[in-house]
Amino acid sequence: MEIGNRIKNLRIQKNLTQEELGERTDLSKGYISQLERDLSSPSLETFFDILEVLGCSPKDFFDEGQKEQRVVYTQDEMTSFEDEEKGYEIQWLVPESNENEMEPILLSFKEKGEFKEFPPSLAETFAYVTAGSVCVEIGLKRYYAKQGETIYYHATENHQIKNDFDGESKLLVVVTKSYL
Repeated sequence: MEIGNRIKNLRIQKNLTQEELGERTDLSKGYISQLERDLSSPSLETFFDILEVLGCSPKDFFDEGQKEQRVVYTQDEMTSFEDEEKGYEIQWLVPESNENEMEPILLSFKEKGEFKEFPPSLAETFAYVTAGSVCVEIGLKRYYAKQGETIYYHATENHQIKNDFDGESKLLVVVTKSYL
């Protein structure tokens, strides 16, 4: 096994530069570069520090078995939650998607329904209105989208989505992971 190449792949998956990995492990960018090209071998302590930053256990690092990527998820794998008081239902389309970079959901509103308000973050939100119309409140501003329209915003202020239709509204929503 090429340890350096595996470290490099994990670093790239975590969206870290060599310099950022070095800063988080008290190593130089040059040393990280040497490790990734298998020109140097880390001590066990250094190796474990690198794996901790990369979010990988030693067992998973050395597991030669290739995990096949999940591509298709069936409807019976989806989970949902309904808040009768606030008048919305959320359906998670991919199991454990909160551990991924993106979290796709279906969001349905009853008349006058509203989703919870979220604080500012570095997340990005994409939504496609499949039925009805909604109001997106970002800070003190309001934006309106109806069936067939797309919503996209950076969540840098308090934000909330509310139904703006005399009936049910539905959206496909994809939110990126927040790194605050």
